[in-house]
Amino acid sequence: MDLQLGGRRVLITGASQGIGEGLAHAFAGEGCHLHLTARSADKLAALKSEITAAHRVEVGVTAVDMTEVGACECIVAEAGDIDVLVNNAGVIPSGPLFDISPERWREGWALKGFGYADMMRLVYPRMKARGGGVILNNIGNGGEICDPNYIEGAAGNASIMAMTRALGGSSLDDNIRVVGVNPGPVDTSRIYTMLRKFAEARLGDAERYEELLERYPLKRPAKIHEITDLFLFLASYRSGYTSGTVFTVDGGIASRRSVV
Repeated sequence: MDLQLGGRRVLITGASQGIGEGLAHAFAGEGCHLHLTARSADKLAALKSEITAAHRVEVGVTAVDMTEVGACECIVAEAGDIDVLVNNAGVIPSGPLFDISPERWREGWALKGFGYADMMRLVYPRMKARGGGVILNNIGNGGEICDPNYIEGAAGNASIMAMTRALGGSSLDDNIRVVGVNPGPVDTSRIYTMLRKFAEARLGDAERYEELLERYPLKRPAKIHEITDLFLFLASYRSGYTSGTVFTVDGGIASRRSVV
């Protein structure tokens, strides 16, 4: 399927690892020029070298902590005109309400919740002035499940889901599509960190985390391409009538009402 994404300019936040890194490789594989941002300058430099060695695309980077004052403005200025924004930065801590300090709660929301809102607020008018664009929010199925052992993720992700639907409901009036994706567990380091934490709490031994995989569909987390391929389709003209909605890709876990 020809997605006709070649030559599009894509800004990806949180691009240095996990799904963000996978998205960078995926869009580059379609011939997209990239601007990547994350905290780690070293990881971004290594990723840029990998991508430019494999694909004939331009790659710009901005190494910055998005929670710092003026950071989002700096990213948008350095990225320049873009066709696609992928909001991906941020990790919300797992655990029940009483295990998450007020400081950690605010830290989790500062990057993901406020970061997504700030980036959309800055990018949307620029896209409108240029005639349109696509905003894709990588959210997470925790916002659908409302698991008490992932309570901050439930609250934060549900908020971003609502924000995506609210903005995307009328954005096509400006030829801008706003769409969300809710991955479930994905084969990245983050899911294994979370599984070890759950194994410690439930089984008394963090190293028994592999036993929890038995509860997953197909007894495994999603492969990265099973998530990133959807982003490619949603960014393309083939998904031109899609806005104000959120797609869940978790093998049916949300219907089981548990993040593990």
